[in-house]
Amino acid sequence: MHSIKAYNILIENKNIRYYQGGQGEPLLIIHGGNSHARIWVKNMKELYRNYTVYIPDLPGFGMSQPFKGNYYVPELTDFISKFITGIGLEKFNLMGHSLGGAVATTYALQFPEKVKRLVVIDSMCFGQEIALWVRVFSTPTFCLSIGKTLVSIFKGIKWLTEAVFRSIEFIIPFSEASLIIGCSAVNFQSQSVVLKHRLSEIVTPTLVVWGKNDRVVPIKQAYAAATVIPNCQLMVLKGGHSAYAGNFDFSVGLNRFLSEN
Repeated sequence: MHSIKAYNILIENKNIRYYQGGQGEPLLIIHGGNSHARIWVKNMKELYRNYTVYIPDLPGFGMSQPFKGNYYVPELTDFISKFITGIGLEKFNLMGHSLGGAVATTYALQFPEKVKRLVVIDSMCFGQEIALWVRVFSTPTFCLSIGKTLVSIFKGIKWLTEAVFRSIEFIIPFSEASLIIGCSAVNFQSQSVVLKHRLSEIVTPTLVVWGKNDRVVPIKQAYAAATVIPNCQLMVLKGGHSAYAGNFDFSVGLNRFLSEN
């Protein structure tokens, strides 16, 4: 198996970290809004046997420099487009989790000729509904006051940050980029960007993956998406918003889907 290595690339004069490894067809993975690329490096090593995998740190996450000002799905989709050009991908498989699922879906809608197969996992933006506690944590009052305090605390206590990531499935701000995304993603009533009315336009073969007990975005959004996306398969996993991690059934189902003719 080819080794996994970290690389840097300049995108709009921003230093962007990404990981690459494996062999075979290209597979681009987009992490979630409270995560980073190394999470996937740890959890998805089995993919590197069959695919050349590319996993960037989104701007402001992991080791990538942040954008200035506010940004959300449109700006991150534009970033992914420029990243793809920068690493020279022509046609590839595309997978995204949570925020990454929304970005991957938006990219597939804009550039269907480039995406061979699309995989979305517990995606944001498939419907208006999202957990009440996420809406509360994403209000400007929280993000601009309490959120900044938490970021400072977690920066100083790295071991606590890692423990929290392992034990809960929150979309609450553990970085400045998460603060920006949180304020842009949700208002007190609902998600701010909703793609459900465009899902029927997806022409790429799609696999929708959802945790049965997702406490962030309800699983009914997965069932609704699977009925309107023309060429779609649905995989329901035991667990919550990150049920894919280390899940054998997910790995088997994903490999089967990506290898279909």
